[in-house]
Amino acid sequence: MAFIEMTGATLERIVADDELHHDDLATAGVRSDSIVRVNRQGDIEVRRPAGWDVIGGLLGEFDHRIRRETGLDWA
Repeated sequence: MAFIEMTGATLERIVADDELHHDDLATAGVRSDSIVRVNRQGDIEVRRPAGWDVIGGLLGEFDHRIRRETGLDWA
């Protein structure tokens, strides 16, 4: 499965108003320096000490938002 990884701070800039909000990210344990990744379906996962946890999802045209903000492609 392909992902784009980023920090929690980058994810906060990408998230749209009708998706997760800052409070939702904080509740899920995402900090500005957290490692997160998004798959092509828009599922958001946060890195925990023993693996990855799904914490929500992105909607709509997130592909363009993610690639523009991170400068990365799916890998």
